[in-house]
Amino acid sequence: MGWNVSAPPIRGLQTFGAAQARAALLWLSRQSALQRLTVEFPPARRVARRFIAGETLAEAIATARALTAQGFHTTVAFLGEHVTDRREARAAAAQYDRLLRALAAAHVDANCSLKLSQLGMLFDVTLAEALLRQIVAVAEELSGFVRIDMESSDLVQPTLDLYDRLTAACHGRPRLGVVIQSYLRRSEADVRRLIARGAPIRLVKGAYAEPPTVAYPRKADVDASYLRLADLLLSDEARAHGVYPAFATHDPALIAAVRGMAQARGIPPTDYEFQMLLGVRRDLQVTLRQAGLRVRIYVPYGSHWYPYFMRRLAERPANLWFLVRALVHG
Repeated sequence: MGWNVSAPPIRGLQTFGAAQARAALLWLSRQSALQRLTVEFPPARRVARRFIAGETLAEAIATARALTAQGFHTTVAFLGEHVTDRREARAAAAQYDRLLRALAAAHVDANCSLKLSQLGMLFDVTLAEALLRQIVAVAEELSGFVRIDMESSDLVQPTLDLYDRLTAACHGRPRLGVVIQSYLRRSEADVRRLIARGAPIRLVKGAYAEPPTVAYPRKADVDASYLRLADLLLSDEARAHGVYPAFATHDPALIAAVRGMAQARGIPPTDYEFQMLLGVRRDLQVTLRQAGLRVRIYVPYGSHWYPYFMRRLAERPANLWFLVRALVHG
């Protein structure tokens, strides 16, 4: 996902360059040796807890309950990606079965988010589809909802193809949604096609390293694309097809622009929502909720938090401030 985060600037990062720091952090997110060191490093674990509910399902449910009591909605994600064998994929699917049932039992307004690479998409598309069908069947049984998180660009088309197969016979609003990344050059065509299908869409910026032929390299272009896609998602055509959009960003300028589009068209706050990450811009989350807007918090949990944590740092490398502060204070 491509959610903006904010933190005090770090002088070293200003010298090094945010783009270089972001690329370095994304590279580090894929290094398994560093992952083993980081997850056992107490200061890193303390900083990660700012963004992660915990390592257990019980901790995730407790966090979702607390956020619900504060007037927020939630989407809960079991962290993990790029699994390498069928046993891991089936274990992840079983965890999502337990998660959906636990959310229903807790009576919280929450849905779940998952990555297809966690279900074996990288080595067995048939297995990933079968496991996703099982998870969606549980969501339908419990009146729940599942969101497929979008990953790197090589998985976009397989993800959308799988979404099409699972929702082909759907009547009414599907229990399955997708994510579109505004930094990808292909996204406008994808949004137009998904609108025609009435797909629930979460719009994000994008947080994976991609070549400039695939993704816009400049922030201004990514932001402009985000607003173009938001305009489509709030269009009369989208509303006619029953599209329920979710705008995932922590950028106040983008939030204000989306609110302005909705207000200009007379779209009530119940017909769209903003989504934000656990631990990021808590002040803005509260401000939006107090303004009567629907705000859904992304609540990740699990022991495989390292790649997610590094991408949060990469989205705005100044967030290394949190880690530096933890190191300084022990």
